[in-house]
Amino acid sequence: MLVKEDSHLVGSTIAQSGLRDLDITVLTLHRETEVIPNPRESRVLEANDKLLCFGRLESMRSMIPKRKNRRQKVKKLPIS
Repeated sequence: MLVKEDSHLVGSTIAQSGLRDLDITVLTLHRETEVIPNPRESRVLEANDKLLCFGRLESMRSMIPKRKNRRQKVKKLPIS
């Protein structure tokens, strides 16, 4: 899961993030070139952190923002 710059998670600790309440456990935190296995609950999340998580699929899906529906491009058929 990517922590985007405009996310409510930026500046909060893992404990404050509410992930535990959703039965989501952070296994690894990737920050630039640093890899932090089993990050402590007191670790403050920053923009562009990548979290490897384990938990209930439904809970993790709820954390992913919905995509905008893209309009399919229509190809013109060649005139025969």
